[in-house]
Amino acid sequence: MATWTPDPTFYPSPRMAMKAPPEKHAYVAAFDPARHKPDTIAVVDVDPGSSTYSRVVGSVEMSNVGDELHHFGWNACSSCLCPNAPHPHVERRYLVVPGLRSSRIYIIDTKPDPRNPKIVKVLEPKEIAEKTGYTRPHTTHCGPGGIYVSALGNPDGKAPGGIFLIDHESFEPLGRWEVDRGPQRLGYDGWWHLGYDTMVTSEWGTPDTFENGLVPEVLLGSGYGHRLHFWDFTRRTHMQEIDLGAEYQLIFELRPAHDPTKAYGFVNSVISLKDLSSSIWMWHRDGDKWAVKRIIDIPAEPADPDLLPPVLKGFKAVPPLVTDINLSMDDRFLYVACWGTGDMQQYDVSDPFEPKLTGKVRIGGIVSRATHAGAKNGALNGGPQMVEVSRDGRRVYFTNSLYGAVDSQFYPDGIDGWMVKLDVKPQGGVAFDPKFFIQWPMGHRPHQVRLDGGDCSSDSYCYP
Repeated sequence: MATWTPDPTFYPSPRMAMKAPPEKHAYVAAFDPARHKPDTIAVVDVDPGSSTYSRVVGSVEMSNVGDELHHFGWNACSSCLCPNAPHPHVERRYLVVPGLRSSRIYIIDTKPDPRNPKIVKVLEPKEIAEKTGYTRPHTTHCGPGGIYVSALGNPDGKAPGGIFLIDHESFEPLGRWEVDRGPQRLGYDGWWHLGYDTMVTSEWGTPDTFENGLVPEVLLGSGYGHRLHFWDFTRRTHMQEIDLGAEYQLIFELRPAHDPTKAYGFVNSVISLKDLSSSIWMWHRDGDKWAVKRIIDIPAEPADPDLLPPVLKGFKAVPPLVTDINLSMDDRFLYVACWGTGDMQQYDVSDPFEPKLTGKVRIGGIVSRATHAGAKNGALNGGPQMVEVSRDGRRVYFTNSLYGAVDSQFYPDGIDGWMVKLDVKPQGGVAFDPKFFIQWPMGHRPHQVRLDGGDCSSDSYCYP
């Protein structure tokens, strides 16, 4: 008699996931900013014992041009083991890869050969818009109800943005997630606290305000997102809105605690209109409501206007531009990517109300152009952007491109793509792996990184 067993990369708790075998491959979204050739999902060898360590060892081209691959994720993860919506016999096998500009979604099979993934299904923009009412799919998360996809616009590219679901086996779009959206209009990320039956969503802007680059008038007029939204996850209804303040623009990445008994998480505001600083905020329970606290401020750095792009010359400063954050599986270390200054910062958030800076490296940056021991070019551009953390918390990977139209506003000479890795000390502190520097193949820029078997921004858990 055949016996079904869950995917071995599914773990009931983050404690168990931390003991998983180390990753061997990283999948990296890479896009052509000129939109002349297809984007790709590249396969990078991250096994230090391999003869091809720190090299691109495979890739799959998309079947169209101009998708602008951005964020992507797995079809299934550890949330399949939750008792309220069990799917224990689904495999973590397929990558769900949206084109942020095209509104097309590719389903990519990484099995049987992880170095030679294949496209097995394509969801066309018309079908997605008709079945869900959304376009510009942005972030995907595998969850207990299927595949959750945040989207930034309606079929006309306007508000509201929101979340829709895809079936994790047939990959058919199921429809809009929200039953009652309340005041929510702008979309960006969406993630949850399974232990508290709560969805959290954040805000960027509608496609017409970013697809050709950030619009200064919209930014200076506080027209981008500055709110968090909290939802009843089961009933799919809006419960609470928290405004961080119109000064704090672009509320991006949501990183809830991995331990489902903990009712807090972290989110970044990219820029303050008051002083160009970036900030990290913590949401948490306060009685029977959710509350937020600003816990980290990262100031802008004074700079020679001659070294700045036109958009910043008048400010005579480099903003940190915190565009991504990530949280280690044990909820101890928060990684903060400063795309403008070139810093990757590590904070000990064991006490989430009182974070402590424990490590920092610098690479790239608008002015600093800091290099890497493995780089042939002594002045790197771009800066720490999409960051991913291994399940055991010992390795951190990141790339240097944000979004095609925005890249050119802050790095007008263009971005030469790269990917690097940090080694993490158990008690805090980070250092570059001198043997891991990938000068990205010309014509594409790397963005989000996913690790085989899962990583710190893939899975959610029902047990502590």
